[in-house]
Amino acid sequence: MKKTTIKIKFVRLNNSGVHLLIKLRINHKPGILIVDTGASNTVFDKTRIERFIPDPKLKQGDNKSTGLGTSSMESHSVVIDEFEFGEILLRRLKVIVLDLSHVNASYEEMNMKAIDGVIGGDMLKKYNAVIDYKKKILTLEIPSIK
Repeated sequence: MKKTTIKIKFVRLNNSGVHLLIKLRINHKPGILIVDTGASNTVFDKTRIERFIPDPKLKQGDNKSTGLGTSSMESHSVVIDEFEFGEILLRRLKVIVLDLSHVNASYEEMNMKAIDGVIGGDMLKKYNAVIDYKKKILTLEIPSIK
């Protein structure tokens, strides 16, 4: 099985923990996402998605999302034409879009760059992700084309 690796950047959060950040490309533009093993799904910020998709046509979700410091929040979905992380290229990827402004407000208070979203358990499981904290890399299995 062929594998790809992505560098991880560790960011300290006011002595209260660490976030793992990775860089990737969305519709040929660079993005920053938090690697969150506790998040069930990969999600993108409702405001920042416009950096990658001009005038996104957000579709209202059926369910409220929980987690991310809230008890419930409206969810939407949108299709990303090209999503690249490492050597994995996904086309026409339907993703969840949430309001992550509270996360970015916290980052701004700490003089950190805003994040575009969160890589969650759905992607981490699908690509058999392994986080090597010592080497600061995320390793993913590239699916073989059949």
